[in-house]
Amino acid sequence: MPRSLIFLKLGGSLITEKSGRERARRTVIDRLAQETHDALIAKPETRLLIGHGSGSFGHPAAARFGIIGGAHTSQEWHGFAEVWSAANRLHRIMLDALKAVGLSVLSFPPSALAIADRGEIAALPVEPIQRALEAGLVPVVQGDVAFDRSRGATILSTERVLTYLAAELRPSRILLAGIEDGVYQDYPAREQLLSELTPTMLPEVRLEVSEATDVTGGMQHKVEEAFKLAHSDGQPEVRIFSGETAGNLQAALLGYALGTRIVPS
Repeated sequence: MPRSLIFLKLGGSLITEKSGRERARRTVIDRLAQETHDALIAKPETRLLIGHGSGSFGHPAAARFGIIGGAHTSQEWHGFAEVWSAANRLHRIMLDALKAVGLSVLSFPPSALAIADRGEIAALPVEPIQRALEAGLVPVVQGDVAFDRSRGATILSTERVLTYLAAELRPSRILLAGIEDGVYQDYPAREQLLSELTPTMLPEVRLEVSEATDVTGGMQHKVEEAFKLAHSDGQPEVRIFSGETAGNLQAALLGYALGTRIVPS
């Protein structure tokens, strides 16, 4: 049976309390880890790469130090290290939860690998991640700080990292799990969930703005990056769905059509 590659993104709003500060939703994280494990047991031919957001860990620190705009002074570089430290604390929680259920995870932090230019990834070595996947390991990436040739420093969202990797690794499916059931036509009423979203529909769709600190732009950024993901070589199936309901993540990994499908044209 051919092996299929799935990218899974666990949003910061799903795995942290974004209205607080450095508050991980540990019960939710543990459940998501278990659902991921159970799905891979059910479909052992699946290869999986996991990315996660920074939520109430990285975003408040990034906003406080202004790293999204770059780093040049000693104080700004101090902030760069502080943002890295905050994001890494959540990354450690995620890795430990995934390992606790028996997944063989390996961390690939963008801060140690990627070089950006004007906020976009200019270089990121893919071969180590490719080899990890071929060995049956589960690579884990995250939203993170990165060195930037033009700005000194920048913030790379998880979606931006996945977009770069998708062009090289060509996943068959990309699953973006958050707290919303998908993309709504009528936010904030949340009565008309879209089964699919195309670029021509965007002018008629009101995308919600994050109610908490989100330096990477909230749902609008996620949808923009989701379209880039959908345009990747091989045109993977891209879905935005909710991981809040128990069983949803496992079902999505097993191929059930949840949430909103992002259609490139």
